[in-house]
Amino acid sequence: MLKTIDLPSGFAPSYAAVDAQRRPVILATLSVRIDQEAERFALESALETGAALIIANMLPLRVYPVTQALARDKMSLPHEEDLEAVRATAQRAAQLGISTELLRVTSPRPLTALIEIALERRPALVVLGPDRRLTPRWLLWRGARNVRRKLDCLVWIVPPR
Repeated sequence: MLKTIDLPSGFAPSYAAVDAQRRPVILATLSVRIDQEAERFALESALETGAALIIANMLPLRVYPVTQALARDKMSLPHEEDLEAVRATAQRAAQLGISTELLRVTSPRPLTALIEIALERRPALVVLGPDRRLTPRWLLWRGARNVRRKLDCLVWIVPPR
């Protein structure tokens, strides 16, 4: 389908700007509920751009070498805090008509896994939105720094209260 856009004279759109319209928004949390302001920002961004929303709940997986070597099938996943709150965010997004995908990712290095997901999905925006009351400040800022260094997209962090 051909889409015609009227542009003002002297305006030349870049291919990156056109491609950004199709790139998803990633809303990431670190095994805690999503901050309300981050949720609002991600939902509004996805609605305004018509982009899909990927909600990534990044869970730390503590590796116990002996258990992993001898009984890999008996390893249990860590307790996921506020699972229902994260699912409620996904349901609210779907009710608004946003194409939504909920990912539950367990990894010994959850921030590295988030970067790998973002490199694969090529988002236009990554919203780091764990509830600040439940997330150490150093972890959030270190994660944001690593994401900004390795990705070519906008990164939004929950502002301090």
